Amino acid sequence: MTAPLDLDELSSRVGPPDDEAAEATRARLATLATPLGSLGRLEELAAWLAAAQGQCPPRDPERARVVVFAGDHGVAAAGVSAYPPEATARLVELVLRGGAAVTVLAGAAGATVRVADLGVAADTPAEASGHKVRRGSGRIDRADALTLAEAERAFSAGATIADAEVDAGADLLIPGHLGVGATTVAAVLVAAVTETEPVKVIGRGSGIDDPTWMRKISAIRDALRRARPYGGDPLALLAVAGGADVAAMTGFLVQAAVRRTPVLLDGVVSAAAGVVAQAAAPAAPAWWLAGHRSPEPAQRIALERLELTPVLDLGLRLEGAGALVALPLLRAAVRACAEIATREEAGLATDGSQRRLTDSSSD
Repeated sequence: MTAPLDLDELSSRVGPPDDEAAEATRARLATLATPLGSLGRLEELAAWLAAAQGQCPPRDPERARVVVFAGDHGVAAAGVSAYPPEATARLVELVLRGGAAVTVLAGAAGATVRVADLGVAADTPAEASGHKVRRGSGRIDRADALTLAEAERAFSAGATIADAEVDAGADLLIPGHLGVGATTVAAVLVAAVTETEPVKVIGRGSGIDDPTWMRKISAIRDALRRARPYGGDPLALLAVAGGADVAAMTGFLVQAAVRRTPVLLDGVVSAAAGVVAQAAAPAAPAWWLAGHRSPEPAQRIALERLELTPVLDLGLRLEGAGALVALPLLRAAVRACAEIATREEAGLATDGSQRRLTDSSSD
């Protein structure tokens, strides 16, 4: 029999990023031949990545890896999505063929993609289904999503996937998601952890109309009544109101922090997994960066709880897309920190009256 997960022991293995590397990076940025603070948030991004990598200047992530967690959610039967449940399996196949948005954007950003089917309600190719826990999940407005044993198994599978990716050389991880009904699940999880009322976490998800929105708010209210008592118990909450895909993503986020590997969070599903992961391992969010702000209210609430400020706000609702669009900005921050000449190298004055003087394009 498999021993139950010890979240306290797992949490104790999450150490802090390297503050000395971050400070050294900030000091280096202060010497560049640019006006003080003129690189804006790129300076903050460079310092964050330096701390995660433990070196100054930070290096460009050479093997950024997207892991798309896939699973169907029984709550889709309540009519909460613009898509039918069978769409999930089709989208998994599309990702594997390279024709999905996440694969196209990953190629543009210099990242690679893996699909992990934890709970799709259909058969999927072997390359995706090696960690499958079950077919679909329970309808959370009426029943538990998983058994506690399934939630633990999915959480452990996510941790195993993180280990495998880091061992294979991944130096930046991006959790993506595929699954009809997932934004409903994410809203319930965020509301349960943050003690937020249902109407404040509901969004338009897949682009739903008003009648679907009404069904969704009803499902969230019913599910939240069942989930609230477990807001402080991460594994029990994932069993009652999550799903195998979200439970795996939660384990993935915690284990990435254990392995000292930076993570770019994406939309509302990864943010929801993030607040549950934070409840399991409070130090883990220091290893994460929010790639973008989604229109989903639950994501905003989750990021406030995680104290993460999104890099971008482009109105993106496609899981995986926002983090991948933010990745080139992270690369730009690295290049700026490492390659812009210092004032000394540029032969520029360094007295107080001409501090950080640069070329004529400066204000």
